[in-house]
Amino acid sequence: MAVDVKVPAVGESIQEAMIHKWHKNSGDSVRRDEILLELETDKATVELTAEADGILHILKPNGAVVAIGEVIGRLGEGKAGDPPAPVIAPVTTPVSVPPPPKIPAAPAAASAVGAAASAPLSPAVRRIVTEEALDPGQISGTGKGGRITKGDALEAASAKTKGPSTSTTTTPTPATSTTLGPKSVISEKSQGAVQGVGPRAIRREPMSMLRRRIAERLVHAQNTAAILTTFNEVDMKGVMDLRKQYKDLFKERHGVNLGFMSFFVKAAVDALKKYPAINGWIEANEIVYHDYYDIGVAVSSERGLVVPILRDVDKLSMPEIEKAIIHYSTKARDNKISVDDLNGGTFTISNGGVFGSLLSTPILNPPQSAILGMHKIQERPVVVGGQIVIRPMMYLALSYDHRIVDGKEAVQFLVTIKELVEDPSRLLLGV
Repeated sequence: MAVDVKVPAVGESIQEAMIHKWHKNSGDSVRRDEILLELETDKATVELTAEADGILHILKPNGAVVAIGEVIGRLGEGKAGDPPAPVIAPVTTPVSVPPPPKIPAAPAAASAVGAAASAPLSPAVRRIVTEEALDPGQISGTGKGGRITKGDALEAASAKTKGPSTSTTTTPTPATSTTLGPKSVISEKSQGAVQGVGPRAIRREPMSMLRRRIAERLVHAQNTAAILTTFNEVDMKGVMDLRKQYKDLFKERHGVNLGFMSFFVKAAVDALKKYPAINGWIEANEIVYHDYYDIGVAVSSERGLVVPILRDVDKLSMPEIEKAIIHYSTKARDNKISVDDLNGGTFTISNGGVFGSLLSTPILNPPQSAILGMHKIQERPVVVGGQIVIRPMMYLALSYDHRIVDGKEAVQFLVTIKELVEDPSRLLLGV
């Protein structure tokens, strides 16, 4: 008895998914609980396993966008190597299309031109002839039997635009292709489809579900929030000295490296407690405040930026924060991030400095009201105690929704983070 392979419900608000990759081929023998494919949603990648033993028959290919509950394959009886079950195509009613108007041909000036005039024109050639008001009888066909190719028509149109040439001798190109420009070729066999090669090539690829969702949310944030960004800079010497002094002991005791992110996460929690509007958001005509601190930490994956949530960060130690960040970074790299990992979040931190960004204006992660942007650490001359010294400096950016957060709060929030990071002992003492 055949078992349908259906797209499972992977989240409350998710209505469709994309088949990222089948791990099996049609005709393969599959055992229960074996991974069949990866489904990509707008939030995460989900692995789908076989519900029974059987021979797989794939109904939807890689890259297909499918609805929740849709049948995308079947596990049937049989042996490995059996041909896939036939897919029944939907019945369609033929539509009557009137024939295109005939274009009168002028008397041919030579035998090749006469053959071109008498041969039927392809739709692509007919369109060019009509749009450019060309006379097919005056076009030398280089196709089979003197047929006019799309390249011939384009060349005739180009010659018409440039005017008469000083040379009356034409050297025909091979019948299979006509050169239009540097490394651009039109193949007769492809019926006018342009295959670009070289520096002017064009490729089209469907957007992944994650990329579509990112685009949708970023545009939504820009269109619905009054986004403003304030900047400051932080001297990283204190944190770097502390890491240098204790990094080996920290790793030995906790099994993870001591990074910069845990300092900023801890500092952000302290600052959010002082300025609770930044940890809230707007719903209709109400401000929703949160008395917990779920911090989203943006991590990069091959398929785009994802923001897993570190929950109840105020209750986590710095080693626990570092372990959680490594855990989610590994899941993102392996495309194992789940929908639950991404749901929620009251504030976000993004570190563009790992890619070399010196300064940027991060965009809000809706419905949150603020996002902190970290950047590259770079040595710069600064004035300390009346003296010019070289210090490792980092620019910080806070983008916020001005509808809920005033400029004064945003600036003071960023100053609080600056002060805590520049004197990390305050984070340990809670002062």
